[in-house]
Amino acid sequence: MQIKKYNYISQYWKKIQSGNINVSHKVYQTMQMLVDIQAGKDKKYHFDPILANRPIVFVETFCKQSKGKHIGKPLKLELYEKAIIQAIYGVVDKNYKRRFTEVLIIMGRKNGKSTLLSALGTYGLLGDKEGGPEIDCVSTKKDAAKIVFNEAKNMVKQSPYLNKYIKSRKSDLYCDYNFGSYRPLSSDSDTLDGLNPSMVILDECHAIKDRNLYDVMKQALSAESREQPLFLTITTSGFIRDGIYDELYDYAEQVLNQEIEDEHFLSFIYELDSMDEWLREDCWIKANPGLGTVKSLAKLRQAVERAIVQPNYRKTVLTKDFNLKNISAASWLKWEEIENPETYDMEILRNTYAIAGADLSQVRDLTCASLLIRRRNDEKIYLLQHYFLPRSRVEELEERNSKEAPYMRWHERGLLTLCDGEMVKYSDVTAWYKQMRDEYQIDIWRGGYDRAMADYWVEEMNQEFGDVMEAVAQGARTWTMPMKEMGAQLAEHNINYNNNPIFKWCLTNTGVKSVGTLESIEPVKLQKRRRIDGTVSALNAYVIYTKYRNDYLNMVG
Repeated sequence: MQIKKYNYISQYWKKIQSGNINVSHKVYQTMQMLVDIQAGKDKKYHFDPILANRPIVFVETFCKQSKGKHIGKPLKLELYEKAIIQAIYGVVDKNYKRRFTEVLIIMGRKNGKSTLLSALGTYGLLGDKEGGPEIDCVSTKKDAAKIVFNEAKNMVKQSPYLNKYIKSRKSDLYCDYNFGSYRPLSSDSDTLDGLNPSMVILDECHAIKDRNLYDVMKQALSAESREQPLFLTITTSGFIRDGIYDELYDYAEQVLNQEIEDEHFLSFIYELDSMDEWLREDCWIKANPGLGTVKSLAKLRQAVERAIVQPNYRKTVLTKDFNLKNISAASWLKWEEIENPETYDMEILRNTYAIAGADLSQVRDLTCASLLIRRRNDEKIYLLQHYFLPRSRVEELEERNSKEAPYMRWHERGLLTLCDGEMVKYSDVTAWYKQMRDEYQIDIWRGGYDRAMADYWVEEMNQEFGDVMEAVAQGARTWTMPMKEMGAQLAEHNINYNNNPIFKWCLTNTGVKSVGTLESIEPVKLQKRRRIDGTVSALNAYVIYTKYRNDYLNMVG
């Protein structure tokens, strides 16, 4: 089997850069990382074109299609599939061990997901030079797990070469050449104990309600005997919220945004970047990389036309074709509007007047304190924030290995205070405001807070800073105009939030919900577990800012 040194990652990147291929922001981030590795910017890992192309040559040489008009014909991979395969198998360390051990691929339905998984599983069984390989296809139900497995069986049946080495048995495929097996498993299987897989294939994880199956397979894959294990998940979005799909999606997003360091996790998330793109045909390929080749453009047009006139069907199209999982409320801001790398030195905020905004937590949730600051002869709005969580809450999440957010890392950076006990102490919030005043002479001119959550804290603040605190009603009637203006200022990058990763995280979690009429809006969580406290805290300050803008700017001078 002759291996040529084609660089499909580079080819794909050039088409993306030239505008010939439109990809989602997350795919762009992934491709940028891969191109940087190829350029030698990663000192630990490099790209090996021979290793990268081995599975591609194997698949296109030995695997045949088993469905539709192309049945029996060789499987020809698309450019995006070749780039994905090269990323998985071609990025290695100095000992030629693969960097990526877990891969998440999200794309719209009918883009060849199951066929690609079946082919890679077959390569893992016979072509990956693994001794005694175990390829496990897993799902919540055995029938679902068999989709990929049965496709692999059909590939073997049609290939004289594969059929020579791989035999089909009742419950698995068996390779006598290297004592390997390829089998379907499910959460109700009695064979989940004692597993030693070299590759786990998880298809359509959006249907899994809890993470137990994922955790079992993840743990099994960590066996010492496997030097290059691979956990491969390919899925569309789904309708089950707060399951393993959301956890993996959130984790991938945090890795891409460098909020979490995990060099072994790779993701290709094909999705629309915003809700308003679903009616733009030029954007459909963002969620459907095989559009026009693997997936029918005409059929997708028909589906969109039907979704326009049938709201109930629209949910299916938005979720399954475009991977827009948060369709009850649209995202408030696009990533390019949120992302602002601008920072500031605290000295430029010295001797200033500020407007405070607070979002105080209930029991064990996140609390955020904000200071909104304008400076003389400066059009920028400066946002200074600090966050609070009970230490017990963070320790509990650490013990559960939860991927909710990198709270401990934020604490170590001085962005988050861990409060002793089971609750956030509001006195710690007051203490932070006092610290900003005492160290930098940032005086609170006025402040906004949720009147339902104030308790003793307002009295404490008023005693410390004068009669400055004002209740802000939490609702569309109060928030609509300030939220629209604050959103516009963020989109124009006129608000310098010092590149605070927690605020950035909160903004990405924030949806906008129309109330009553389209003109009235309020912030909502896009997902149950994610936090928007930083957004609400800043918004409470912005309400006061817009209400007293002229007086405040006169005070600033």
